[in-house]
Amino acid sequence: MQQWIEQAQKGDAEAFRQLTEHVRGMAYVVAYDRLGDVQLAEDAVQEAFIEAYMHLGSLQEPAAFPGWFKTIVVRQCHRLLRRKAQVLLPLEAAEHVAGAAPGAQEVAERREWTGVLHRCVAELPPKLRIPLQLFYFYGYSVQEIAGYLGISAAALKKRLYDGRRKLKGALPVADLAAAFHLLHEGGARMLHIVNGDSVGDKLKQGIVQGEVLVWREIYPAGPIFIDPAEEQARKLRAEVLQSTMGIPSAEYMAGCEEQERRISGFRQYDEVVLWFEHDLFDQSMLAYLLDWFNGQKLGKTKLSLLCIGEFPGIEPFHGLGQLTADQLGALRGTWQNIGRRELTLGSGLWQAYAASNPGTLADYLEQHREELAGTALAFAYDAFQTHLSRLPSVENGLGIAEQTTLQAVASGTDTPLKLFRQVTDELHRLGMGDTEYWKILRSLTAGGNPLLRIDGVAEVTDYRQVPDFLNRSVRLTALGEQVLAGDADRVLRQGIDEWYGGLHLQGHNASWRWDSAAGRPVPAQAE
Repeated sequence: MQQWIEQAQKGDAEAFRQLTEHVRGMAYVVAYDRLGDVQLAEDAVQEAFIEAYMHLGSLQEPAAFPGWFKTIVVRQCHRLLRRKAQVLLPLEAAEHVAGAAPGAQEVAERREWTGVLHRCVAELPPKLRIPLQLFYFYGYSVQEIAGYLGISAAALKKRLYDGRRKLKGALPVADLAAAFHLLHEGGARMLHIVNGDSVGDKLKQGIVQGEVLVWREIYPAGPIFIDPAEEQARKLRAEVLQSTMGIPSAEYMAGCEEQERRISGFRQYDEVVLWFEHDLFDQSMLAYLLDWFNGQKLGKTKLSLLCIGEFPGIEPFHGLGQLTADQLGALRGTWQNIGRRELTLGSGLWQAYAASNPGTLADYLEQHREELAGTALAFAYDAFQTHLSRLPSVENGLGIAEQTTLQAVASGTDTPLKLFRQVTDELHRLGMGDTEYWKILRSLTAGGNPLLRIDGVAEVTDYRQVPDFLNRSVRLTALGEQVLAGDADRVLRQGIDEWYGGLHLQGHNASWRWDSAAGRPVPAQAE
């Protein structure tokens, strides 16, 4: 939020819009508490936004914004009370007016039993009512509410506890379990699907409400099928990942079955939020999940997406795993709705990615480039175009990762650790982790015609078994120099056994090549 405030003070209208969307629900609760009227509360909030925009430059400390803005909201409430009075509506019937209230649609759909909860909360004294509404119904964090109300986090937690205790005595016994389940889930039962354990562990610290599911897959590696859950497809994928990346096949298959079991129960949640990034690792995962959801009946479950390619102060930005818990918390609530358009586009991406003809994906990207750019899938084009550039090139048989690695060694980068850092920084759109990159490095050092040599390291499948591997010296072989210069072809001399989505290239003849001049894959000439 502080970043939005600082940018808005410099005249950034979009930053101010994001700021207002973030605090709208908080402002509305305070305004309605004082005015008791839907339209008056909305008017007060809108007038407060205008006043805040006009005087934002006078705010000395961005951190003081919550309390400063609350004062403006209260002042606008007093002004409206003096000016007019209108017919009152109950808070439950007006939640949609607040615009940013999580669970508003769900509250309406479950009016019979959630109405009891709202009425009971509304009858609490303001000291307890406002914290409960902001925390459970609107989903603001303890830190945000404490700053807005001008109290300590400890004092706020005490008010939340006291409010829950009073509700226990006020709610009818028949409604207690259902109403409290809704309350403790923040007004909506949510499932957050994330791309890795680092992000998942941080979200589980209370940054978001609901459950967290870490989706463990590496779709840029191994064979890809439209339906990877099909028995033979999964068995083949497990075997390839074990032989090329050291992932135990039994462990892999068990993990797949468990995460599929969990996601199959998505209808028990009011909202599923997908947390992803700009790179191929995440975009391929996102495409698979959108394809899967596209084949399901969503029912009343809302699907949302948070997808970013940068974060203020984080350069180079590789992904959500770089962010602290507080930085991830700043992203809460900024996700976008996923509708039928996004589901259809994502499904098309996955099916093109799984095709054995890479031209299918190239054509799909070009045909839908503008449409993708206008949706929450704006990163897909660059990510999947970079995937296509992993194919052996028409010039020397090197894909973009191998080409970048050889160029780095030729320029003086001389250890595996330095190579990993340099190549993954340069090719950040691939989103490679160390397991993926060591696989590429092994392919360049393997066989009777290696392009690289690592001092003191014979051909091994697991570099973790090599003492001080990360700091050993790396150098080009004579063949590596020839290939890099374009005087020899890597596939013809070294051979290949690699999967690129649904395409399997094997042996000394690559049926498809990457043509950098054309910017697309082309069928290879007879070799």
